[in-house]
Amino acid sequence: MSPHLLRDRSRELRKNSTKQERSLWYNYLRSIEPRVHRQRVIGNYIVDFYCHQAKLVIELDGGQHYSDEEIKSDQVRTAYLELQGSKVLRFTNWEVDHRFYQVCEQIKEVADQRLDELAGK
Repeated sequence: MSPHLLRDRSRELRKNSTKQERSLWYNYLRSIEPRVHRQRVIGNYIVDFYCHQAKLVIELDGGQHYSDEEIKSDQVRTAYLELQGSKVLRFTNWEVDHRFYQVCEQIKEVADQRLDELAGK
């Protein structure tokens, strides 16, 4: 997909985000530091959330991610993102719905750890 089409698709995904994406964004990610972006284009992929400063990708997985084909596709995607220097965190929609506080805690913990690693601490 061309960069222009990816950018348009990312805008569309922001406008039509899932309930879990909206919940995580409006109730946590949009107000934390370092800044997190929604539906960010990285290479040929659009990730749900991305923190550039911590090089942290946050993905929310709904039921469509559990077929053999999608599991393999997610593995390829994760490998690519990791080769770009990013850490990928994956959460299920169920976790966002039922363990919201723990999801937020883990994001904060990993982001802080990544910031320290990237700063050479």
